Amino acid sequence: MTRSLLWQEYRAEHPDGFAYAWFCERYEIWKGRLSPTMRQSHAAGEKVFVDYAGDTIDLIDPATGAVRAMKLFVAAMGASSYVYAEARPSEGLADWIGCHVGLFAFLGGVPAIIVCDNLKAGVTKPDRYEPGINRTYQDMARHYGTSVIPARPYKPRDKAKVEQSVLLVERWVLAKLRNQRFFSQAELNLAIAELVAELNARIMRAYGASRAELFASVDAPALKPLPPEPYAFAVWKLCRVAPDYHVEIDGNWYSVPYRLIRERVEVRITDRTVEAFHKGQRLASHARSPGRRGHITVAEHMPSAHRRQADSTPARMMASGVRVGPAAAALFEAIMAERPYPEHGFRTCAGILALEKTYGRARLEAACERAGLIKARSVSSVHSILKAGLDRAFLEPEPEAQPLRHGNIRGRGYFH
Repeated sequence: MTRSLLWQEYRAEHPDGFAYAWFCERYEIWKGRLSPTMRQSHAAGEKVFVDYAGDTIDLIDPATGAVRAMKLFVAAMGASSYVYAEARPSEGLADWIGCHVGLFAFLGGVPAIIVCDNLKAGVTKPDRYEPGINRTYQDMARHYGTSVIPARPYKPRDKAKVEQSVLLVERWVLAKLRNQRFFSQAELNLAIAELVAELNARIMRAYGASRAELFASVDAPALKPLPPEPYAFAVWKLCRVAPDYHVEIDGNWYSVPYRLIRERVEVRITDRTVEAFHKGQRLASHARSPGRRGHITVAEHMPSAHRRQADSTPARMMASGVRVGPAAAALFEAIMAERPYPEHGFRTCAGILALEKTYGRARLEAACERAGLIKARSVSSVHSILKAGLDRAFLEPEPEAQPLRHGNIRGRGYFH
């Protein structure tokens, strides 16, 4: 429908009615009464409005010459209309979170509320009353001590501040850069930052001050302080724990406590760490592995039997032999040296160590000494030595008991 068509229909019914110019003027007055707008008042440091501009800007790959359209993120403070803009490759979650991290660093503080559009990266369920917020977006907001309140679906006036700021950025930033060529994202964002600084320094006639001046005097003092470290982008993944008490993340396997086998856990993945949560409690944390097909296992996550098996190394087995005595250590060394691989002798050494529970350390050391002399290399041989008492010849004799000396004891000389 056009105004011209409406006017023609109007003149068909009223041949002596208004001319086209007068009709258009009356039509605009009537239209203005249909949708009144509510003036919004914004407290200092309370809200920042964020959105992407509809227009894009090209970035050229210097190696191939391929052109990529970059998305323009725009933010505006509620009270001062202070503007921030940044070019990103996409509207995906990683770029969306990165834009917010850059925004808070630019502001030097954190507003109490973020008002965003219902884009898929930030809002999982657009709803007028109970919108669903992406888990990573919530995590980022919690890190900075702020809250996310999406605008109502199909209600652009809820974020009129950023809608107007998008128009300003398109006119005073994108339009000025339309004839320039950029070959890196950093170079592009540097040019954008310079023009945004000029926009914020321009005097607003309605206020008699610039956006930068209003921000410094109104919004900046009311912002929350930045956390000690910027937010590290993280992705959440729901995983079921495998029977080997590991979860798979990007081709690697990370351990969790074995009691969670077959349970569902929430895994938080950053560039550096992998953390597992169960019912809101963090139960495992690993450094992220750069390779693939690796298994990252923490000993505390393993059952005791698995830990003992994992501890079976030549060095640990020799240390156990040394603990018993030099003869046991020499016997263990001989057993592992005779096998094609040292691991082949682990079970034999473990079986010999188990005899300590029955016969004691001293007798086991003596039995190992005899076994070394007769070149016995099996658990059954050492057991036979102990069972037959052949080890006793190698036990050190017990020291002779010293006679008791006391004034009331006569002694053997009394009877001669």
